Order: sequence, then structure tokens, then C-alpha cells
Amino acid sequence: MMDVGSFVQTLEQLRRSVGQESFVTQWVDITQERIDLFAKATGDFQWIHVNPKRARKESQFGGTIAHGFLTLSLCGQFYASHLTLPFCEMGINYGLNKVRFTNPVRSGARVRGRFLLTKLEDIQGGLQLTFTVTMEIDGETRPACVAESVVRQYFEAST
Repeated sequence: MMDVGSFVQTLEQLRRSVGQESFVTQWVDITQERIDLFAKATGDFQWIHVNPKRARKESQFGGTIAHGFLTLSLCGQFYASHLTLPFCEMGINYGLNKVRFTNPVRSGARVRGRFLLTKLEDIQGGLQLTFTVTMEIDGETRPACVAESVVRQYFEAST
């Protein structure tokens, strides 16, 4: 998929792109291994995520599901891959305004992100961009997650 920098070469072009979809990512596999590694990194070992045998027997999902925050954490990877602005040197994740986990992601599913630029603000030394991020699940109509994500892009890296 295309990154923002491949079609936005100037700040004026970026300003005109508010209200438009900025990028759609490639599909990412949500394997049990990825879920287990996320559990290990966060200390969240709830059985619905890490115990396939029990989850098959006892859960309404018929198997394990990814942590909601695992799905949301993919935003960082997606920004690194797709939010490259030729007039900015550094970007940071500034936070989230709203997040809803609307559909569980089953182990073995694939997800991707759709990023709609909803707001652009000037800040000291750079820009603040607000995106509506929709994390889709391959083959399902309801998304896994919808979030309002805020990132900052700086014209020069701080030294």
C-alpha cells in the first residue's frame, strides 16, 4: 500500500487532504504466537488469550482471541510504515482520544488499518494529526477496533 509521503509532498497538499483516507495497510496475521508474545510483554495472561484448549471448550468464540490492545498497538507499526512526510524528520504517538473494541479478533485472523485524516493542527515545531483508525478483520463486516489516534510530526528532530 501507498504511504502518505508518496502522494503528499508539501504541507499544503497535506492540509488539503484533511477529511480523506490517508492510507490502508497490508493485512497482518494475528497468530497465537503473536498473542502469546503480547501476553508475555504486558503480563496479561487471561485464559481467553493464551489457553487455546480452554478457550475452545469454554469461550463463546470457539478459541483464543487477541488482546484488544494488541490490535490497537499495531497502529505504531502502521504509522512507521505509512506516515512518512518529506518535510518532517520525526514523528511520535501522542495518544488516543477515543477507542472502542467492537469485534474480537480470533487467533488466526488477519487485520489491517484504514487511516482517515480528520484534523490537522499546527504545533510548536511541527504538526498534530488526528486520524480515525478503523482496524478491519479480513472477511468480517464489523471492525475489530475504531480509534481516534493523535500523532505529532516534527519538522526537525530534537537534539
